[in-house]
Amino acid sequence: MFSGIIEDLAQVHSIESQGGNKVLWLTSKLAPEFKIDQSVSHNGVCLTVEKINGNLYRVTAIQETLDKSNIGDLRKDDFVNIERSLRLNDRLDGHIVQGHVDGIGVCKSIEETGGSRKYTFEYDKKFKNLIIEKGSIAINGVSLTLFDCIENQFSVAIIPYTWEHTNFSFIRKGTKVNLEFDILGKYVQRWLDR
Repeated sequence: MFSGIIEDLAQVHSIESQGGNKVLWLTSKLAPEFKIDQSVSHNGVCLTVEKINGNLYRVTAIQETLDKSNIGDLRKDDFVNIERSLRLNDRLDGHIVQGHVDGIGVCKSIEETGGSRKYTFEYDKKFKNLIIEKGSIAINGVSLTLFDCIENQFSVAIIPYTWEHTNFSFIRKGTKVNLEFDILGKYVQRWLDR
């Protein structure tokens, strides 16, 4: 479990294919604190730390992850939002994030709004019942609040601190992002579907 509060931007050092999987080596100042078998959120995707070498560490993304997230689009030198899993005695500053990406969103527009930025994203209509005004969402692992929700679009406001400390500063119109909808909303929707 994660909170959606990003701890660092890891940089992709190298990527190799192994069958249908992608093995990524990333650099982060947090790597020396990691442990083998630890779960770390990468753009909202929970991946297991397999090896550590100083500030370098290795994770593997399987085909299911590559199919449902933007991890397969990563290239050398790209920046990835990372967060270590929650401790039971931590404050929950964001919202409950599992690290299980539901799908991809696409940035439709970015608007300067007098000190912050408004990002509008389009998503698959099949998720429309999981989006509510002022609800929670994780975008590339960042816990955010939704507004201007319509059929298959929503917006989020990005404050300067978030823009400077996450990979939102690299998102442009057309960029694909990972979306994880609020877990409580998913359970309620499943119950209603019965």
